[in-house]
Amino acid sequence: MFTIERLQHNGFNKILLADDVSQSGVEIVPGCGAMLHAFTVQNEKHTINIIDSYRNKDEFDENAETSGFKGLKLSPFPCRIPNAEYRFNGHRYHFNNSLLEGSAMHGLLYRQPFRLVQEQATENFAAISLLHEYRGSDAGYPFPYDCIVDYRLEKENTLSVTTTVKNTGASPLPIADGWHPYFTFGSKVDDLELQFQSQEVMEFINLIPSGRILPYATFSSFARIGETALDNSFVLDFSKSQPMCILREPATGWQLEIRPDKSYPYLQIYIPPHRRSIAIENLSAPPDSFNNGIGLIVLPAGADTRFFTQYAVKNKTGGF
Repeated sequence: MFTIERLQHNGFNKILLADDVSQSGVEIVPGCGAMLHAFTVQNEKHTINIIDSYRNKDEFDENAETSGFKGLKLSPFPCRIPNAEYRFNGHRYHFNNSLLEGSAMHGLLYRQPFRLVQEQATENFAAISLLHEYRGSDAGYPFPYDCIVDYRLEKENTLSVTTTVKNTGASPLPIADGWHPYFTFGSKVDDLELQFQSQEVMEFINLIPSGRILPYATFSSFARIGETALDNSFVLDFSKSQPMCILREPATGWQLEIRPDKSYPYLQIYIPPHRRSIAIENLSAPPDSFNNGIGLIVLPAGADTRFFTQYAVKNKTGGF
């Protein structure tokens, strides 16, 4: 049986989706950018939360940006736009908000409140729908749209996340989408193994795509992360079988499988300096898509578009 519960803890107002059989649970904070705050699973010996998030609401309020935008909705664009400006349909736009070192970062909704518009709990799943109605308040993005985020916890520790964007304005708008979860198995990522379905990386110059695609096969099969530094966008190969990405801890047997559909063709991977977690980000477009046009969607007035990814946590007792 699945259940839905409201919680107040450390200043956060959370919604808990729970599987009472497996004892897995997902915590979501609608008021903080529809944040994925926790994903807790257990086996016979251990309970583990695979999400690296904020300890309390004060930490989120003070350090959401400097702590890495952990677990937040990236909309209407992911990653960075240099100088916070772009051109669209013959007009130049400049963002007033979401600025970091002169660049616009990770969209406009990551701090914005979403409201619960639907919930359902059955024997097979627990699901909620969250809505933010953006009304064009930033001069850099005067395009109103609705952003709906659907979280659905199912059996076998499986979480599906669907984002729907609907253009509620009278003109076309540019849109890209992404998520920014940080994953952890409780220790440094150096001893974890990583594999993803790509042998191509986007060349970056100052973290912005140059337009060149380079070969990259380090993690086309399982490899220990070790001291590898990553802050890159990889082009996923959907001719390969799912999952598109697997992160696992050999010693304990915990394994995270990430299964985006083709709406998220890019995998951004970032390891912060503390190396206690790793950001594995499903993106519809790489950095600066509003300028380079890579992966950018132009959404007509009244139209909508959908983005989907799924996380599944498994355990092989005794390790790999």
